[in-house]
Amino acid sequence: MPTKTAEWKATSLKPIGDKVIVEPLESGERTKGGIYLPDTAKEKPQEGKVIAVGSGKTLDNGRTVAPEVKAGDRIIYSKFSGNEVRIDDQEYLIVNADDILAIIK
Repeated sequence: MPTKTAEWKATSLKPIGDKVIVEPLESGERTKGGIYLPDTAKEKPQEGKVIAVGSGKTLDNGRTVAPEVKAGDRIIYSKFSGNEVRIDDQEYLIVNADDILAIIK
């Protein structure tokens, strides 16, 4: 869970266009069978919380289409998408809105 400082700094970032800032949610360190996994054996998370959303994708005709997600949504995104950034020891991803696969209700 991010500290208030990290959360404030992440939300002070304004993604451009169709970019979305996501806080990856870590998967458990233990398998269903009870085996602990080292960091090197863990899969990259595909689930995260939206921290900030850009203005949207600009189409060829000049119209802007707003992203379907909003800050606070829990999402599933493509496995190897986005660029990792670190703010105050907290990891975030900047992903394209097109790489978001689903919103978790």
